Amino acid sequence: MKLPFIPREEKFFDLFEGSAENMVKAAQSLKEMINDWEHVEGKVAEITELEHKGDTITHEIMSRLNRTFVTPFDREDIVQLAHVLDDVTDFIHAAADAMLLYKVERPGERAKELADVLVQATEEVEKVLPQLRKRIILSSVLKRCVEINRLENLADRVYRSAIAELFDNSTDMAHIIKWREIYAHMESATDRCEDVADVLEGVAIKHA
Repeated sequence: MKLPFIPREEKFFDLFEGSAENMVKAAQSLKEMINDWEHVEGKVAEITELEHKGDTITHEIMSRLNRTFVTPFDREDIVQLAHVLDDVTDFIHAAADAMLLYKVERPGERAKELADVLVQATEEVEKVLPQLRKRIILSSVLKRCVEINRLENLADRVYRSAIAELFDNSTDMAHIIKWREIYAHMESATDRCEDVADVLEGVAIKHA
């Protein structure tokens, strides 16, 4: 028999949803920075603050987990979900920070494409997380997870094209190395969105 949720457990859902909201803001800030390419230092500072906020939320989840006897779902799933959500924001910050550190020129179309897909993927994560708070509707969760997986596959294709174009269109190895790292961070962020979907799918199947 499933135990009913008790009031104190609601805080886990608040924290997960807060982490997802923070992640979306970071992705949107990265997209705005890439598209506008103005006030880059200020935009990176904003993303850095969001990354710090994400770390704080993750630490609060871990601290609360240590103080809670009855958890809303399996402890290992709570730990994994907290960390993969935080990883998405970490990789977004890594991409933004690398652009500033390497003093890159205005990003091209592939960077814009990756940023756009990343925003879509994080928004899908944000939409599906509230399903954990109420009675889980398996079909609804799985539909969102399928869409996140589709977006990750799309990001992978854009990433491969971006890397190929780097080597086709440039002989400047410094330029290639810088952008290969930036693209990798952005693609890794979408990979972590897929990891979030995998965790959510597992939780949904267990508790539907």
